[in-house]
Amino acid sequence: MSFAKWIGGALGWSFGGPIGAIIGLALGSFVDNIADKGATLLNDGETGKQDPYRTTQTRQQTQTQSGDFEVSLLILASVVIKADGKQDQRELDFVRQQFVNMYGKDRANKSFELFKRISKQEISTRQVCLQIKQMMDHASRLQLLHFLFGIAKADGIVTEDELNQIYMITGYLGISNRDYQSIKAMFYNSSDNAYKILEIDKSVTDTEVKKAYRSMAKKYHPDRVGHLGKEHQEGAEAKFRQVQEAYEHIQKERGFK
Repeated sequence: MSFAKWIGGALGWSFGGPIGAIIGLALGSFVDNIADKGATLLNDGETGKQDPYRTTQTRQQTQTQSGDFEVSLLILASVVIKADGKQDQRELDFVRQQFVNMYGKDRANKSFELFKRISKQEISTRQVCLQIKQMMDHASRLQLLHFLFGIAKADGIVTEDELNQIYMITGYLGISNRDYQSIKAMFYNSSDNAYKILEIDKSVTDTEVKKAYRSMAKKYHPDRVGHLGKEHQEGAEAKFRQVQEAYEHIQKERGFK
């Protein structure tokens, strides 16, 4: 299967808007025939040329597919990795390994080739995020954010530039500060991290802790991203386990059941 046919069969709404333009430019000469669900990156059959004015507003909103999540992740990952002015090999290795874990070696190799091409472009983070916000459900956007923190932490430390970039992305994606702080806490070690993950203060009652846990377990349950495919459900399980571990930590600390 050609590179273009592989990516073409996996995308839905990502064919349109700024993300579609980025993909078209990244694929370049690899594009031989992309047409899916009535959308196309090609003008008059000319290879590699896409309509830069095609927007998501002109398209009927459809459910996010695995490929939509994948290319959104690749684009935002390239933004975060370049935030501190360099591309650390450990961060690049993290991206590749995560894609191997999710998609298998063959698809991961194609994804990483696309990632390298995307990384060479100047990207409007705001425009990309606004398209994602409009077309992608909240649970999937939270999963994107969790992955971006994982990339930033892959070299052992999240730099201030990376943190600022992720925070800016969070706002553009329409993710609340409480959700941002919850996911951020999963990548740091401090005495109150368990409370931050559950989005509560240390002063709350045991009953409120239990209520918060039920709420967060529902919000981060892997089934919430089931429409993205098994590969992304498995990725969501790591975030879900961190919620469980945070609750168990507080249980042990307070001595309640």
